[in-house]
Amino acid sequence: MSIEVEIKDIKQRLAEISRKLDELLYEREILSLMKLSENSLSDFLKNEPDIYKIKDLKVRYK
Repeated sequence: MSIEVEIKDIKQRLAEISRKLDELLYEREILSLMKLSENSLSDFLKNEPDIYKIKDLKVRYK
């Protein structure tokens, strides 16, 4: 292989690694935001009354 071909291959692999890292970071950000939302709303929702009861269900799966 020539140097140009090797450099092109390295650039392609770096671009692929960069894309995969971006995807991982994006997924981690989403998970972090979801966890933050869950934690921040937990106290609020804990004190709220239930809108629906078990008896309101039309179909109940076991």
